Amino acid sequence: MCGIVGYIGRQQAAPILLDGLSKLEYRGYDSAGIAVYDGTQVNIKKAVGKLKVLSELTHDGAMMPGEIGIGHTRWATHGTPTKENAHPHYNKEQTIAVVHNGIIENYLKLRNKLESKGYEFVSETDTETVAHLLDYYYDGDPIEAITKVIHRVEGSYALGIVFLEHPDVLYAVRKDSPLIVGQGKDGNLIASDVPAVLKYTREVCYIQNNEIAVLKKDAIEFFGIDSEPLEKEFSHIDWDADAAEKGGYEHFMLKEMNEEPKTVRDTLNPRIVENDVVIEELGMSDEEIREIKQIRIVACGSAYHTGVTASYVFEEMARIPVAVEVASEFRYRNPILNPTDLVIIVSQSGETADSLAALRLCKEQGIQTLGIVNVVGSSIAREADRVMYTWAGPEISVATTKAYSAQLIALYLLSIKFADVKGLLAKEEKKELINDLKKLPDQIELLLHNKENIQKFATRYIAAKDVFFIGRGIDYAISLEGSLKLKEISYIHSEAYAAGELKHGTISLIEEGTLVAAVITQQHLYQKTISNMVEVKSRGAFVLAVTNEGNTEVEKAADYVIYVPETSHYFTNSLAIIPLQLFSYYVSVGKGCDVDKPRNLAKSVTVE
Repeated sequence: MCGIVGYIGRQQAAPILLDGLSKLEYRGYDSAGIAVYDGTQVNIKKAVGKLKVLSELTHDGAMMPGEIGIGHTRWATHGTPTKENAHPHYNKEQTIAVVHNGIIENYLKLRNKLESKGYEFVSETDTETVAHLLDYYYDGDPIEAITKVIHRVEGSYALGIVFLEHPDVLYAVRKDSPLIVGQGKDGNLIASDVPAVLKYTREVCYIQNNEIAVLKKDAIEFFGIDSEPLEKEFSHIDWDADAAEKGGYEHFMLKEMNEEPKTVRDTLNPRIVENDVVIEELGMSDEEIREIKQIRIVACGSAYHTGVTASYVFEEMARIPVAVEVASEFRYRNPILNPTDLVIIVSQSGETADSLAALRLCKEQGIQTLGIVNVVGSSIAREADRVMYTWAGPEISVATTKAYSAQLIALYLLSIKFADVKGLLAKEEKKELINDLKKLPDQIELLLHNKENIQKFATRYIAAKDVFFIGRGIDYAISLEGSLKLKEISYIHSEAYAAGELKHGTISLIEEGTLVAAVITQQHLYQKTISNMVEVKSRGAFVLAVTNEGNTEVEKAADYVIYVPETSHYFTNSLAIIPLQLFSYYVSVGKGCDVDKPRNLAKSVTVE
């Protein structure tokens, strides 16, 4: 996820661009750049690191005169954080400048075509493809060129574009990545989010998919994908600046939960090509995959829980033994590693100290490693033999939600890939699995729309002292994460147990009114888990069940039931975790806790 800003008006553009980017730095902070037309040419300045580096380089914009420009703060997806990969990007003649938020899924195909036409690339990014493609189609009419590009590119994008031959116009277009237009007294703006424009205007218009905005100093026009004019209405924004940075949400955690559908799409879509799983960055031949005899997943916290889920999926689907390791324990027990092992290190930040230490231990012993991380250029991403990025964008709330969901998707994709290479998936079975993956974003969105009912239920347990989560198989993995979410942001004591272990001590803790959340999504384990629900209910527990649509039998053993849409039994974690995240959030809000910054916790644990 990146942040873009554009301005055209009567004031100097560069200071406005830098100010707007400062309000969007939560969207990306590994590099930044601005492009400004000075009356003769479009000048670009870029810097690696946080925005202050660019501000110092340009003397807060004073060194870049001009009244039209575009800016960008980057969260790298294609290419490491370097000056060359930072936005904006030029065409070869430096007559077109582009900033981009999103992922161009077919950029390699487009890049190959453009290179065959003589175009030269100076970066590793998908965005530079757009700049050259605009050049390829440009014949004096910017809107015609933009519409042709829209028809050719696949994926998500929000683009800000400046043409040297049209220095009095700023162009913008979007598909699936957010983009707004602000109408001000001294000029007009584009931005990824409202905070960037609030200092200059509160009159904004939200651009819809495949709509083109044409901004001049005193006018704004909109066009459709076929260049037809559109009538758009502006809205008045009443948010204060702090609320606007959260996109109107009360907390970053709630905002990030609502971003989970997009996060899942962004992590999933580029890796599904014509009903096949294609993980280009994996860089492993089919023979190398077949030679893997055991997988070890090493992680901490929520990332560890995604590993527990993956262990069930990998073993059943790909028939590869999987050991899930707590990173802080891994290297201290002198693990027995074999040359045919693959060690997968899962980390949101890519800087988790214990996970990084485990990675280095494996490297010392010559064991092949794969990092699944969210931060491009992080230590784990650099040091692992291979890296698979979860394109969740910056996650500000300490309690992970969307990064967790993205990690699950990455591990599902790996499981399907490995099973397919080993010849364990029939063509129709693979097609069904991929179709179920494609449905997940819409299904997650449906569950998020049910938040009011979960909020009402959560208010009953604001004063709870103990809560227990139970499940079997993958449902146990879901329970682990549901329990962690509740304890870390609400400070309620919560534990997760494999449901079959209740009789081995845990059931002695159940008393009248104790809340027990039972996750029951694995059809072959329905009866076993229902028996465990009956056990705790007979001892006074109030039983909340999270189960699949159609499993009405569970209502006999539960006091309250939340249904999730049908999907493959491998992927139920991605759906069942949503109501548990919402439940934890609303309990925390009800208790008046600091949801985004719970006590004693940090977003990235960089010390042991």
